[in-house]
Amino acid sequence: MKKIFTCLLAILGSVATYAQGPLSVSANQRYLVKADGTPFFWLGDTAWELFHRLNREQATQYLSNRAEKGFTVIQAVALAELDGLNTPNPYGDKPLLNNDPATPNEAYFKHVDFIVDKAAELGLFIGLLPTWGDKLSKEGWGVGPEIFTAENARTYGQWIGARYKDRKNIVWILGGDRNPRNDQDVAVWRAMAEGITVAVGGADKALMTFHPQPNDLADAGSAKWFHNDTWLDFNMFQTGHCRENNVWDRIQVAYKKTPIKPVLDGEPIYEDHPVCFNARDLGTSSAYDVRKHAYLDVFAGAFGHTYGCHDIWQMYDSTRQPINGPHMTWAQALDLPGAGQMKFLRRLIESRPMLDRIPDQSLITDARAEHDRIQATRGKDYLMVYSSQGRPFTVNLGKITGKTLTATWYNPRNGETKAGDNVTNQGAKTFTPPGDGYGQDWVLILDDNSKGYKLPQ
Repeated sequence: MKKIFTCLLAILGSVATYAQGPLSVSANQRYLVKADGTPFFWLGDTAWELFHRLNREQATQYLSNRAEKGFTVIQAVALAELDGLNTPNPYGDKPLLNNDPATPNEAYFKHVDFIVDKAAELGLFIGLLPTWGDKLSKEGWGVGPEIFTAENARTYGQWIGARYKDRKNIVWILGGDRNPRNDQDVAVWRAMAEGITVAVGGADKALMTFHPQPNDLADAGSAKWFHNDTWLDFNMFQTGHCRENNVWDRIQVAYKKTPIKPVLDGEPIYEDHPVCFNARDLGTSSAYDVRKHAYLDVFAGAFGHTYGCHDIWQMYDSTRQPINGPHMTWAQALDLPGAGQMKFLRRLIESRPMLDRIPDQSLITDARAEHDRIQATRGKDYLMVYSSQGRPFTVNLGKITGKTLTATWYNPRNGETKAGDNVTNQGAKTFTPPGDGYGQDWVLILDDNSKGYKLPQ
C-alpha cells in the first residue's frame, strides 16, 4: 500500500508540474505566464554542459539542488560547446552520426530525454538550445566543427522540434553564445527556427528566443537581428562577465522597442568567474556581484533573470581541464552563496502583483553611478527601490495608490525584513537603508497600506 501511495503521489506531482506549461507571453507583452494564466518568474541557471557531461545520477543531483533553491529554468545545450560533437557523453554516445545534423543519434537523445523529463518532475523548465553557436560559426573561438547550412538547420530544427513538441516544460533558445556574422548566418538561424515552428504546429506552440554574445547598447541583444521575426517571442541579452556594464540601460533599450516583447538577461556575470577574464588583476566574482546584476536587471524591466556559475556551466570535475583557470568542482559549487540568494529575488517579485510591474526611475531623484546604483520599479499599489550599497535615496511619492504607505526593508542577502515607518503618500521623502557599504544592498518596499500585502516568504 505504501508503494502504491508513493507512486500515486509521484504521478500527481508530475501532472501538477506539467500543468504549469506550456508557457506563453502575457497579454501586455511584458511577461511570461503559465498555462493557467498566472505569472511566471524566470529564475534560470546556465548549465550549458548538462546533457553532455553529466550522467543520470549526477544530472538528478544537480536538478534537485536547483529545484530546492527555487530556480525555475535550466538553460542547457543539445550539441554542446566543449567539443560536444566529437567527445561523447558519459555513456559513450555522440549526438550526431558522422556529425550530420540530418542523422541524430537516438542513444544520445534518450539521455537528453531523461534529463528533460526529470526536470519536469521537479517543476523545472528547460531552456533548450538545439546547438551551441560554434557549430555554425567557430570564428574567434570554439572547436566546432561548422556543420550547419540553412537546409540542414531546418531539417535538424524540425527533427528536434518534433521530438520535444509534447514536452510542456520546453523553452527554445537559438544562438548559443554567437552573433550572426552576416545575412547567411541570419538565414541559418531563421531556418532552424522555421523547422522547430513547423514541427510543433505553429509559432504559438513554440516559445522561442535567441542567445547572443554581448553587443552594442543600441543593438538590444537578440533584437538586432530578429526583433520583428514572429518566432522571436522575447529578447535575450548576454551582458557578460564584467562587474559594471550599465545593465539597466541595456534592458531599457529592448524594453522600449516596438512591437513590445519581454526582455531577459540570459547570461550575466557568473559567480566564481574571473572578472572580465582577468582574475590576476580583478579577482573572481562574488555573490554580491551576481546578486547586484540580478536586482538591477529585474528592476530595470526584465521579466526574470538567469544566474550562472563558472564551475557549473562547464560541469567541471577533477578529471577535466578547467576553462579559464582553476575551479572547484560543479558539485562543490552547487551551494555557493549567490546561488542560494537568487530565491530571495524571486520571492520578492512574486510577493506583489507581477503583471502590472514597470520600471520607473522617476520615483527617485538620485540614481547614482554604476558602482552604487539606485534602481526603482513599481506596480499600481506598491513600489520597490534597490540601493546597491545601502546609500540613502529620495522617493517621489504619489505615484502609486494609497493615502498611507507601509515601509519595509528587504535584505537580498538572506530574505529577512525590517519594518520601517508608515509614510503619507505625497511629496518627497528620503530613506536611509539599515546598513551601507560595499556588498550592503537593500530593497525598500512601499505598499498601499489598504492592500494588506504580506511580507515576501
